[in-house]
Parts: sequence; structure tokens; C-alpha cells
Amino acid sequence: MKKTLIASAIAAATFSGAALAQNTATMTADDLAARMDSMPTVYGNIQLAIVHDNFDNGPSSLDFADNGSTIGFKHDHEIAPGITGFFKAELEFDADQKAGNGGLNGFDEAYIGVKGDRFGQVWAGSDDSTYETAIDEIYNHYEYGSFIGGSYDTGEGDLVQYRSPSFGGLTVGAAVQINGDSTTGGKSYPYQLAAIYQMGGLELAFAMDSNDGSLAYSQDGKNDDPLKKASERSINNENTYGLRASYSLENLRVTGEYQTRKDVSDVYGVMGVYTMGANNFSASYQVEDYDTSESLKSDVWALQALHNLSDYMYVWVEGYMYGGDSVYAYNGRDTTGNGFNDTFDYTDQRSIAAVGAVYYF
Repeated sequence: MKKTLIASAIAAATFSGAALAQNTATMTADDLAARMDSMPTVYGNIQLAIVHDNFDNGPSSLDFADNGSTIGFKHDHEIAPGITGFFKAELEFDADQKAGNGGLNGFDEAYIGVKGDRFGQVWAGSDDSTYETAIDEIYNHYEYGSFIGGSYDTGEGDLVQYRSPSFGGLTVGAAVQINGDSTTGGKSYPYQLAAIYQMGGLELAFAMDSNDGSLAYSQDGKNDDPLKKASERSINNENTYGLRASYSLENLRVTGEYQTRKDVSDVYGVMGVYTMGANNFSASYQVEDYDTSESLKSDVWALQALHNLSDYMYVWVEGYMYGGDSVYAYNGRDTTGNGFNDTFDYTDQRSIAAVGAVYYF
């Protein structure tokens, strides 16, 4: 589409409806300013990365990839004194190649809600879950990702969430996922609870996920678990519990995490982040002990260096070194014809090196 057509479409959308009903020639400067303030904020980013992935005694690959580019819209307004309504919608697209690209082809988050100083915040839709934001700091810190996170299944869609105001440093949160009769796996209401306490530079968090839904609620149903064949997958409704402790002192932040789920795994992790001017340096170590008959284990050392070029752009480089048992799967194959990868090759070592850049506004 030509740029002039895009500009015309934006202008038409901006001044449609009630705005067109008022003759712009008679609008005062204050009217115009108020009209512009009522428009949603448009934001977005392009994230690109070059990734080298190597399996010991297995395949090695080099790819130029999109790393999560999005465009979003958000808005808030005063419903009544002290009460604000808000919405956010964020869509994904692939910025790495043109051939076969369908434009906006993915979905990240979308929700509406209300918030107030006295009662906190209530919102509904798709967003990072209460458990994830409270506990999984190490997994979410890195640009490319360490692949070791908490074993919680409740996804980020169909959620109603609540976050309280701070009571002397204590904030509590809750979420319920409403899976109706039409949802794969049937009706269920998995829920999450969290409590976060802050005092100076210390932050303590505890959360749980009931995991009462089918795996299909939070994953795409494909067998991406290298430890279990598709025919062996079953719904585990054991709770996931997580603890996190973080301490920030001037330019240094240190975080420790522990997450556990019966008959699934235990996850331990520690991370340090040091800020020096426009640079951030991060290092972490994570271990996941699987509750399997073989008592399998995986671990990963992760390093990151990030440099802010400006207020709108930064570059980063990351490295991951995986060890443990033969749990790193490659060459997934469907031997049953059911659409699931049920046969893999395995190795006990894997390494990833990635470099990328982000432009955001």
C-alpha cells in the first residue's frame, strides 16, 4: 500500500465518528487538544536477532530471525474521580523476511479494565499471568530466552485478574482463567494467587497456580516435551508453587527463585544484573530437576550484555550453555501420523549464541 493511502487511512480513523460531526473549522485550540488527548497511544517495536544453535553431536544452525516484533494500542480515561478505565491491544508480526509474510500474523495481549487508588486494579482478557509476573523473573529477563521457566500451565488468555494497592509494602494478586464448554478439554477454572512484599531494596514474592485445566489451554497441543511422547501425555492438576527473593542495591540487582510442582519438576535459579551507565550486564544459573523415574536434570548458564544506543534503540548479545542429562531433543519426528512429534534424538549438551537489536517507540 502506498504511504499516502496509509496516511489517509490513519487520518480517517483518527477523526471518524463523533470527531467528523464537529466542523473542524469551528474547533478551538483547547477542543483540538482535548480531542488529541482522547486518542489511543500507538506504540511498537521491531526486534531482530541472529542466532547460532548447536546440539553436541547433533545439528548446528544459524538463523536470522524476528525476536518478537509487535505493534500496540493503549488508552485510559477517567470514569469518575479516582477511577480510571483502560485498555491495551498488542499484535505481532515477523520483521525478518518479506517472502510469504502475512503482515500482522500473531497475537500477544489484549485486555480492558478499571483501576483506582483505593481498590487496586481489575482487568480481563489476555495478559501476562499473575504467577508469571510475580515469580518468573529470570526466565523473562533475557531477550532470546533461557528455556527454563516455571512448570505452570495456566495460560495468558481468558483471564480475569486482580491486583491490590500496596498495604505497607504488601501487594496481593489473583487470577482465574474461564474455560467454557466450547474450550478443548471442557469447562474448568484454573486460578492463581500471589503476594509480593517490598521494603526498601528487598522484594519477596510467593505465588501458586492450581493448574486445573488441560495443557491445551496454555499450549498449542503439540508434543514439545522431549521427556514424554504424545501418547504418554496426561493432565497433571498438581499445584505449582513459587518463591522469589530480589534485592536491589544502587546499580546491582540479585534474584533467587524456587519453583516446584509434584510429579513434574523443581526449578532453581539465581541471577545478577549490574547497570553501568547505558550498559547492563547479566548472569544467571538455572537448574531443573524432572520428577521422572530416571531423575533427569538440565541446567543452563546464561550471560547477557546490553547497550542502550538511545532512548529508542538498544543492542544486545547473549550466550547460553546447557548441560545435565540427555534431555535436549532434536530431529523430532511423527511416527504415528497423528500430527505429534513422538520420536526425538537427544544430547546432554547444547549451546546458543545470539546477537540482536531492538528499536521501540
